[in-house]
Amino acid sequence: MRKVKGYLQLLRPANMVTSVADVLAGIAISGFLLEASFPFDFWAVTLLCLSTLGLYGGGIAFNDIFDADLDRVERPERPIPSGLISLKEAVALASSFLIFGIFAAFLVNSISGILAISIALAALLYNKWGKHQTVIGPINMGLCRGFNLLLGVSILPPAISDFWFIALVPVIYISSITMISRGEVHGSKRGSLYFAALLYMLVIGSILYFSFTRGMLSLTLLFIVPFAWMIFKPLITAIMEPIGNNIGKAVKAGIISLIIMDASWAAASGGLLAASLIVLLLPVSFWLSRLFAVT
Repeated sequence: MRKVKGYLQLLRPANMVTSVADVLAGIAISGFLLEASFPFDFWAVTLLCLSTLGLYGGGIAFNDIFDADLDRVERPERPIPSGLISLKEAVALASSFLIFGIFAAFLVNSISGILAISIALAALLYNKWGKHQTVIGPINMGLCRGFNLLLGVSILPPAISDFWFIALVPVIYISSITMISRGEVHGSKRGSLYFAALLYMLVIGSILYFSFTRGMLSLTLLFIVPFAWMIFKPLITAIMEPIGNNIGKAVKAGIISLIIMDASWAAASGGLLAASLIVLLLPVSFWLSRLFAVT
């Protein structure tokens, strides 16, 4: 059981749940739910959810693999530096998840498969090189989420050309969280936290504008308001006292709040049912975050 727990720690289950929310939001944006017939068309939904679980799990496990030497100093309790999971075992786990994620996406359509490959490559690039780059790194990490949202949209391939631009919003949001996370161990300067707050406001404004153009502003506010509260409350605390613990809480809140952000996207697309279903993932992610580290 200790071994199983070690594997789960590498995969960060609470984070994986947020990736499913991305895909469901993308599916809602595509308009698929307005055309689908149950149960046959929902096999594609299942495959895309399984795909993103594989891609996110594999990508986040490779993060620990590439950080093994650093974690021996900063986080010796992690599965690899503690010796619970060998480096070879971790590579096998991460590779298997990535391959599964790509395979599941290709079963939906070729566009989904290409996006899955793009997500895997972007994750590997970030883990190996991007995370060490001050400017490009956060953008690189954001691309993983942007492509993941489009993975959901790709359930209807023609919708990609109509909604490709929405991938920019997760890029901005995740870039801000990535910037914040750099002070998680040793603390941070307030300047980067203020900039992250500015990016947060840009993200919220973008979703509200999208909802306004589609006549769904009132519905979207039901989800965007709690989203804003969840991300700004810990961020303000971190700005007031930018120590590692406070920054860690801001990062954790930012990641889990992705679920509410995705629900906001679904609401902005007119999918109240889809938005409500996405919100149901929030308690699951919270519960898993109590069992396994988010960052």
